[in-house]
Amino acid sequence: MKLDSYVNGQWAAPGRDLVEVRSAVTGDVVAEATSGGLDMHSVLAYARNVGGKNLRKLTFHQRADLLKKLAQYLTERKDQLYKLSFQTGATRTDNLIDVDGGIGTLFVYAGKGRRELPNSTFLLDGAVEPMGKGGTFAGQHIVTSLHGAAVHINAFNFPCWGLLEKLAPALLAGVPVVSKPATVTSYVAHALARMIAESGILPEGAFQFVVGSTGDLFDHLTCQDVVSFTGSADTSEKLQRHPVIAREAVRFIAERDSLNAAILAPDAKPGTPEFDLFVKEVAKEMTVKAGQKCTAIRRALAPSASVEAVIDALRERLAKVAIGNPELETVRMGPVVGLDQRRDVLAHVKTLRTEAQLVAGDPDNFDIQGADVTRGAFLPPLLLHCADPIRATNVHSVEAFGPVCTVMGYGDLEQAIALTNRGGGSLVASVYTHDPKVASELVFGVGSFHGRLVMIDRDCAKEQTGHGSPMPQMVHGGPGRAGGGEELGGVRSVHHYMQRTALQGSPAMLTGITGSWMKGASVIEKDRHPFRFHFEDLDVGQTFYSKERTITLEDIEHFAHFTGDTFYAHMDEEATKGHPFFPGRVAHGYLLLSFAAGLFVDPDPGPVLANYGLDSLRFIKPIQPGETIKVRLTAKEKIPRNKQYGEVRWDVEILTDKDESAATYELLTMNAVRPQA
Repeated sequence: MKLDSYVNGQWAAPGRDLVEVRSAVTGDVVAEATSGGLDMHSVLAYARNVGGKNLRKLTFHQRADLLKKLAQYLTERKDQLYKLSFQTGATRTDNLIDVDGGIGTLFVYAGKGRRELPNSTFLLDGAVEPMGKGGTFAGQHIVTSLHGAAVHINAFNFPCWGLLEKLAPALLAGVPVVSKPATVTSYVAHALARMIAESGILPEGAFQFVVGSTGDLFDHLTCQDVVSFTGSADTSEKLQRHPVIAREAVRFIAERDSLNAAILAPDAKPGTPEFDLFVKEVAKEMTVKAGQKCTAIRRALAPSASVEAVIDALRERLAKVAIGNPELETVRMGPVVGLDQRRDVLAHVKTLRTEAQLVAGDPDNFDIQGADVTRGAFLPPLLLHCADPIRATNVHSVEAFGPVCTVMGYGDLEQAIALTNRGGGSLVASVYTHDPKVASELVFGVGSFHGRLVMIDRDCAKEQTGHGSPMPQMVHGGPGRAGGGEELGGVRSVHHYMQRTALQGSPAMLTGITGSWMKGASVIEKDRHPFRFHFEDLDVGQTFYSKERTITLEDIEHFAHFTGDTFYAHMDEEATKGHPFFPGRVAHGYLLLSFAAGLFVDPDPGPVLANYGLDSLRFIKPIQPGETIKVRLTAKEKIPRNKQYGEVRWDVEILTDKDESAATYELLTMNAVRPQA
């Protein structure tokens, strides 16, 4: 199988100097790869000029719909990816994480795009900032799509998930992707890329795929481009030092080496559920993907008194792990990705053994099922014990990227925190305790060194997703050695592909630019109540001023007894004397809201289908019996939803007869679209 690249809207056949890609299981050649001397300037230009323009025409909701359609399309064809992935050494469980996990990430971002982002092409960021006493000058932050390309350089261990978890937030942000897989597992990523291209779901230019070397791609980057890299710290450092990256201030998101830790707390003694969960999780992280996970547990910290029990329990559990051909249902751990990787792992284990003793596993003597140990890249789980982690350095700095973990003891929580943080910045640490005070001390001791912390105990045991499972809703990345990036994190990761810009101008100008009415901009008054207008006929800024209503003591007492809210400020004049907020008995805030609705609601059936909530409610001035209120209702924003209705956000202000603001909030309604003739 000769692996071609998908660039400029077509497949480019590989050139000369082909590289053989071999099966991790049998050592046989399964593919040949090379980038074939691609014109990287044209690849990036095509992404920016074709893909970017096509994506930026779409709203967040439309892009989310594309992600959902793509996820559904891939789900129907995922068995093909499973079959190929076996050759990488992945078991059925490993494939579930890689293939289904990647597709699941598309579904998550599709849902978040629909629920959490507006049906527009840009975002408003934060509230309006008044910048002048007269109200004629204000500021508003907006967030817009970059006009560049997202260059994604992926690691070998997750050829499907790695590609898709980067693809989802970039496309949702409206930025086209150029994806480059690690060569050793590129045949799986290639099959996935071919599915994406053949689906015809994504707009032209939104996705390109480069096999092999990136050539001079970095020479053509601009300040509008983003590089997202997963791999070793050495490669990451070389790329970040590229002169164009520095000159153009190209955004660089890195997810790299990480000496992640699992911490067994003092209360999690042998026999407790937390002890058992700790042992189970350490063993799982050593064997899933043969330990080839950037989030795998490399250091297992336990109270010194429990170290021997931990080693015994792990030794027993690891001895039951069946190693061999991952296509066999009885096999629980396949080989590492190739012979080069096997040699690399063993070299790092040799370094670790200068400070730690091998207590489980023998790389020269172990059983495998259904494969030839002399041809495949097989290793057993290798457990080490470092007796003096305080003086040791290698166990805190050398990562053997395979089925390897080092157990080490600590004296107290302060020492556990110090040892954990010697990893120099990690993607994740997990804590095993049933004591919230202990968990709190550990969290605030190690938090700044980690991108994610997982508290695992008996209460969440059945639902917890595990130490090593990055979830698309949560941040995936970490400081320091881990790269300093954030690849996931829900909508947070979408912002990495967008630019925040501060707009300053008059309220009228900012309203015209953003389509969101702000106080100080002109209002539109029409003969009809704004609730009588269909969604597309309603103008932003369209305003209704209500008649007045005087609040009486009888109103307040009736509301109190009817609702059961007899709070003293509404019922006892004497109790309010000297009160810092209330000048005497005052009306309930919710009474004001109810009366305000009665003042502005148009009761007849019409385009307003439903009121489904309010945001940003603030009670500003207490209203006493005898005072008069009125309401200003202004159409603030309009967001299309579907062919039947759209969302209208209304700016509502409850005023006194002296035009003092008593309360403000934003009302949300669903308004019908005008019926088609």
